[in-house]
Amino acid sequence: MTALLEPTAKTSPGHGAAFTPSMYSLSYSPDRGWHDGQLLPLADLSLHPATIGLHYAQVIFEGMKAFRQPDGGVAVFRPLDNARRFNRSAARLAMPALPEQLYLDGVDQVVAADQGELSDDPDHSIYLRPLMFGTDVNLMLRPSENYRFLVMAFVAGGFFGDKVEAVSVLVSREHTRAMPGGTGDVKCAANYGPSFVAQRAAQEAGCAQVVWLDSAEHRWIEEMGGMNLFFVRGNTILTSPLTGTLLPGVTRDSLLRIAARLGYGVAETKLSVDQWRADCASGAISEVFACGTAAVVTPVGAVRDRDGDFAVGDGGMGPVTARLRRALMDVQQGRSADVDGWLHHVRTR
Repeated sequence: MTALLEPTAKTSPGHGAAFTPSMYSLSYSPDRGWHDGQLLPLADLSLHPATIGLHYAQVIFEGMKAFRQPDGGVAVFRPLDNARRFNRSAARLAMPALPEQLYLDGVDQVVAADQGELSDDPDHSIYLRPLMFGTDVNLMLRPSENYRFLVMAFVAGGFFGDKVEAVSVLVSREHTRAMPGGTGDVKCAANYGPSFVAQRAAQEAGCAQVVWLDSAEHRWIEEMGGMNLFFVRGNTILTSPLTGTLLPGVTRDSLLRIAARLGYGVAETKLSVDQWRADCASGAISEVFACGTAAVVTPVGAVRDRDGDFAVGDGGMGPVTARLRRALMDVQQGRSADVDGWLHHVRTR
């Protein structure tokens, strides 16, 4: 049995281990479609060693967060967008589509059952992990015919610790995260295991994360770890275009829209490592930050690279990064108007 949320985790949950007590389960078969949806206690799974998902990585997942609202309720941030991305991932891996309402039902049931585990601390949230995997017991190299969909959750604090501080990053010149025609733009398990060796190299170099470059020229900036990167150049916010090799982040899209509403210019444009270094040296790029569901908005203060290390701005969180982070969190936590309809309010028990 997996360890559940301990009392001390409610005040300092960290990230990824303070699981809540419930999970939602739904099964798929060709003859019955999606069926047997039910809320269950979080428990270990019993799988045959020849389960297709274990061998051929036919596994997809999502990540989203639920936040305590000023009225004491709980709302999930943009779950419908995650449901749609989930189905894009399913299509890429020859898996069946999951009706969006079934996806939302599973999320709602887990949040309604476990929202009491979430404190009123604004730095805490419930991180939800929907998951689908092939369940056929067969080692023929083919897609599974049967599947299981699960939703589990944990109480989350800061991804990089309890304090929001600028991180240092290592530019990966040896390894590539994704290539054209691959799976870089979907959220499948096979994308992440191969990234660990580069992440380990970053940690050994004293960095928190790795920066991925394109696979063809090893020159253009794509992502940071599993997060999207943004660059502040004057009054303009820049980020890499969606080329099919990087994940179309929900947080990325949210920040582009928030930044435009706050009066910043926004641009999706390719940026090379050499240009990044030169623009930081000249002061043209004053701030850099990464964003994602887990990390929210995290400033980048220093870069390590084989062609020369360099700093970003003064090495801390800049005013634009801080403003965008606060604006995003104000929407998520119900402190500002939800003009885009991003909050999905869950009816609690």
